[in-house]
Amino acid sequence: MNIEAVELENIRSHVKTRVTFGKGFNCLVGGLGCGKSSILYAIDFALFGEPLGKSYEYLLREGATSGKVTLYFSHNGKRYKLVRGLRRVGKGISQNFDDLRLYQDGSLIASTKSDAVEEQIKAITGLDKEIFREIIWVRQEHLKELLNMTPRERQRRLDELFGLSDYEIAWSNLAAYQKEYEGEKRAYEKDSDIVGLQSLSTEYHRLVEELSLLEIDIQKLSKKLEETRKTLEEVDRELKKLESLRESIEELKRKEAQIQASLVSVEDSSATLAEKIDGKKIAIENLKQRIKNIQIQLEENRRRLKETGIVEDLPIEKLRNYLLSFDEQIASLKAEQEALLQSINTNQRRVASLSSESKCPVCLQPLDGTYKNNLMKKLSDENEEKKRTISQLQMEIAELQQIKEKAATAISNIQILSSKLEELQKLLEEESKGLDSLLKEFDKNQKRDNQVRSQLMKVRAEIKGFDISELEKTKIRRDSIFREYYSLDSELRAKKSRKEDIMRRIDDLKVRIDNAQKKLERMKKLERTMEIISSIREAYRSIQPKMRSEFVKVLGNFVQQVLDSLVGDEKGPINVAIDEEYTPYVVNESGARREVSNLSGGERTLIAFAYRLGLGQLIMQSKTGHSLSFLLLDEPTESLGQEDGSINRLADVISRFKAVEQIIAVTHSEVFAEKAEHVIKVEKEDNQSRVIIEEKIT
Repeated sequence: MNIEAVELENIRSHVKTRVTFGKGFNCLVGGLGCGKSSILYAIDFALFGEPLGKSYEYLLREGATSGKVTLYFSHNGKRYKLVRGLRRVGKGISQNFDDLRLYQDGSLIASTKSDAVEEQIKAITGLDKEIFREIIWVRQEHLKELLNMTPRERQRRLDELFGLSDYEIAWSNLAAYQKEYEGEKRAYEKDSDIVGLQSLSTEYHRLVEELSLLEIDIQKLSKKLEETRKTLEEVDRELKKLESLRESIEELKRKEAQIQASLVSVEDSSATLAEKIDGKKIAIENLKQRIKNIQIQLEENRRRLKETGIVEDLPIEKLRNYLLSFDEQIASLKAEQEALLQSINTNQRRVASLSSESKCPVCLQPLDGTYKNNLMKKLSDENEEKKRTISQLQMEIAELQQIKEKAATAISNIQILSSKLEELQKLLEEESKGLDSLLKEFDKNQKRDNQVRSQLMKVRAEIKGFDISELEKTKIRRDSIFREYYSLDSELRAKKSRKEDIMRRIDDLKVRIDNAQKKLERMKKLERTMEIISSIREAYRSIQPKMRSEFVKVLGNFVQQVLDSLVGDEKGPINVAIDEEYTPYVVNESGARREVSNLSGGERTLIAFAYRLGLGQLIMQSKTGHSLSFLLLDEPTESLGQEDGSINRLADVISRFKAVEQIIAVTHSEVFAEKAEHVIKVEKEDNQSRVIIEEKIT
């Protein structure tokens, strides 16, 4: 992997900074707090996204609401661009996953999900956060961290990095499995199915034998039941025929009863009709007699009417008009009578007047005695004549009234009798029609009576021809065969039920036996597994020290090679030995060991640097399969002095150390930076960092 450039936006003291790197030795140089280490922090954030502490407070520029890091790198001939962002939310700072992007040769291959980007980074470079922060990035004051640990801590930490601690974890985890399998095996040893497997097998074979005998009995019973069923079906068919015949006879008997009832009904109806006919005849005779009587009365009233001088054959209306003429005549006579009475009264008043006075009662002229007497006599004679006329008129009026009353009575009687005669004639006509209808119905009933009697005789003849005894015999036979069939069927069902019960028990026993066999197989597998686990645990116990010895041996070679290249020929060689706890020692010519803590500060720094480089090479090869390709060093010159030339030597060694393709170092030492192939000056002004790329003349 080769880092080509990194861009920082609002990262610590960098507002907007772009830093480019080349292959070989790159050196970021500047004063304290100018923002050099911030660039390394930005590279770490871009690659893995997780903060070094609990928050991103150390990374986002103070007062900024968002920040971003863009990292450009290449690997195996492909170029990559990785973008990661930060944002301030309330009082906290979080990663902005909307900015998260990973490009390969300009194409987006992962975004928005940190896990997906991390998987791609590991797949591309082989790096993960642990390897990067422990091996690749040697942070300030962390160079000697491994050397300052206790031997036990160092061994534990490096075993984790080398993956040797996995054997210890596996050894412990396998113990739990071993214990679990032992418990399972003990449970199987006490399992009732396994303990009673022999008795289960014996019971299984006994039931199989019983099932075989039962199946033979079932076959025999089934055959016999089938024969009985056929016989029963034949008898049933015969019985059905007889039952059908009996039903026919029953039907005939019902028909006989119906016919008998119908005959009774017809006879009753005929008797009723006969009574009605007799009644009708009597009623007709009565009506005829009544009509005759009314006709006699009519003739009598017409004769009386004729006696009054009225034509008797006239209609009633004209007869009534004749009655009105009587009223007119009587009224005329009464008027004449009234006029005569008034005239008599007038004459009487005149006579009275003449008796008292001798004056004319009409003109009031005086009269002589003779004329007066003559006039009085004349008036008296006139009155007498008028009285006689009145009497005659009275007699005529009385006679007319008698004739009128006689005529009115005759006319009224004629009208009433004519109306009654008309009603009786209509009633006679209706009764005659009713009699004709009854006579026809009676004749019809007589024919129906003859037909019903004929049908009844025929049905009774058919009923006499049936013999019921054959039906009873067939019923008895059918009941006997049915009882036999039912008995066989019950026995067969019982045996089939027993067969099903045995089959269920056999299946249950088979399952239990199979389970017991499986449990036995499982128990044997557990025994083999426990043996294998025990062997594996022993192997883990034995392989870990062997592998650690191999790692220690290879690590010692790597550290010695790096140290030899760092020291060079100017001073005597520093021989290093590493024990089983990964603790380095300096060995003198006599073979005596000297602890690193007893060395000078410069020597300790050189050994720490060589130790980290050697450890990095070994871990990268063991973990990723390729060598350490780049290294980040933050102030590697700690404890080195300029007077003794150790800084120059370290810088010179790094510049000549070609085993690592790219080294990016952060330092405040101008002397150290002079040996770098690419020098990047970092300055800070008004709390803002800026970089200056120096072109070196080669």
